[in-house]
Amino acid sequence: MTSARVPNAVPTRLRRARLGVALLFFTNALAYANLVPRLPEVRVDLGLSYTQFGVAIAMMPVGALVLGLTAGALIRRFHSANVGTWGMVLLAMSVVLAGLAPNGVLFAAALFLAGALDSIADVAQNSHGLRVQREYGRSILNGMHGIWSIGAVAGGLMGGAAAGLGLDLGVHLAVVAVIVATVNIVGHRWLLPGADPRADVEAGGHDAHGSPADAPASAGASAPRRRRGPLGAASGGTWLVLLALGAIAMSGTWVEDAGATWAASYLRDELGTGATLAALGFVSLQGMQFIGRIAGDAMVDRWGQRAVARAGAVIGLVGMGSALAFPTVWGTILGFGAAGFGVATLIPSAMAVADDLPGFKHGAALTYLGWLLRASFLVSPPLVGFIADSVSIRAGLMLMPVSAVVVLLLAGVLAPRVRTR
Repeated sequence: MTSARVPNAVPTRLRRARLGVALLFFTNALAYANLVPRLPEVRVDLGLSYTQFGVAIAMMPVGALVLGLTAGALIRRFHSANVGTWGMVLLAMSVVLAGLAPNGVLFAAALFLAGALDSIADVAQNSHGLRVQREYGRSILNGMHGIWSIGAVAGGLMGGAAAGLGLDLGVHLAVVAVIVATVNIVGHRWLLPGADPRADVEAGGHDAHGSPADAPASAGASAPRRRRGPLGAASGGTWLVLLALGAIAMSGTWVEDAGATWAASYLRDELGTGATLAALGFVSLQGMQFIGRIAGDAMVDRWGQRAVARAGAVIGLVGMGSALAFPTVWGTILGFGAAGFGVATLIPSAMAVADDLPGFKHGAALTYLGWLLRASFLVSPPLVGFIADSVSIRAGLMLMPVSAVVVLLLAGVLAPRVRTR
């Protein structure tokens, strides 16, 4: 009697690769999040005004915009596993440099470098995560972004504890850098080796989130391959799809930034809550986004990226729209949570589709998408701030339901549910 074969068994090498990618995502958030709780003391120690400090912090997205577009070329030359690992090691070192900077200029320069390295490492880890996802044959990237959220919370708690204990900033960040470097170097052995296969050529026959796209009835039949544009160049229509994906992903980042930057101010200044209760707006958004990302892979596999994104947009639109239309403290906290759950899968889904777009060199479309995301962080804070100064924070937060409408209009570029034969 022959033993029954398990058709969907995942090879050990893929399980290890998934763990390796998870470590990349976790440490990517952990490194800088350790510095965040200590930024107020950095500003005081360097004698910076709020304006000077704000300009210095803005150097991170500027560095990402200026040098982030090199990510695709680096991945093609050195492979996503190597770029992701060593990019994280260098990022942790740049955070140490920021903490040890003796003046505002060098502090800003270190953050510029950190922003560039973060952008490059971010593209590489997502690229490798998508490579592992394709071999899995099902969605796993949403869970990876959920692990990033865990890393951000862990880093913030570590930084807060270090600050409370009065631990020297240089020592604190150096210890974190050693942890990040060790974890990534050890985890590197588990990542998939060698060059990354072309998503739209070598990995043909997979949909945008890695599931087999209408696999041939015959096991021996070759999988269909996507057509590329003339001379391998992306067509105008493909560029429009990429821009639509950028708008979807930016809608997610705008909702995240609105919660991080303005939730506490809105609850305190316009709804009159105390500081502790005001913090629950951001906590609610991040917590529900984490839940949405952990559940997102199963939802995407079952219903497809398109349906999940549209359902999330409706949840965010109704939840935050109602909270702004009929403002109450707990209604607003729940509204931020609904918005966080609604955008949970947007960025991973947009990245998965972008990485499969035909006509782009490997890693290029993902790099362009990452660049658009970084650019969005320079747009949303001043936009909401301008509206808040002119009208109210409540009016500025209307950007959140507006973002949900954008997703509803453009979600057609995401992948539908794939029915395999």
